[in-house]
Amino acid sequence: MSLATLFDQNIFVWVIIPCLIILARILDVSLGTMRIIFVSRGMKYLAPLVGFFEVTIWLIAIRAVLENLNNIACYLAYGAGFAMGTYIGLFIERKLAIGSALIRIITQKDAADLVFHLRCKGFGVTSMDAEGIDGKVNIIYLIIKRQDHNKVTEIIRKFNPKAFYTLEHIQYVSEGIFPFSKTNQFWQPLLGPFRFWRKSK
Repeated sequence: MSLATLFDQNIFVWVIIPCLIILARILDVSLGTMRIIFVSRGMKYLAPLVGFFEVTIWLIAIRAVLENLNNIACYLAYGAGFAMGTYIGLFIERKLAIGSALIRIITQKDAADLVFHLRCKGFGVTSMDAEGIDGKVNIIYLIIKRQDHNKVTEIIRKFNPKAFYTLEHIQYVSEGIFPFSKTNQFWQPLLGPFRFWRKSK
């Protein structure tokens, strides 16, 4: 075996194969993260479809590791791909911002300006009076599209920076009032075919 052939073989074993394992792991873990999110959102047909590609890519990656058990670079590549895939999957999910969320705001300050401004921005707002540990409070409820989260929190900080608020992801919404969003206009053609696959009550 010539020196050039041995060098090429080492490059393939110690560089190319680990790089392919990293790529496969990034893909399958990213898909796995998305599958879990789709399951939690009730997308009962989209989740298995993503799972099919996820496990197929995983089998390719694990086969490459098993065929190179003496290659420490493959083990490192497998772990690195898993870590990177987890991060990328979460990044993609945040960008897609699929689904709806409930925002609950509790404030001691008069919330009239906050409610008025939220409604002017097109959000459906429900408010009520309640009793807190320090006296009377206002409770405000909003069901929003997840991509509008930052917009709503900016309004809260502007009109009532000391307000206590929580955000909860919700699985199903039958009706609601939502402002028009350019983000919706961009993603809806891509995710629209899967809308009727969402799990209902």
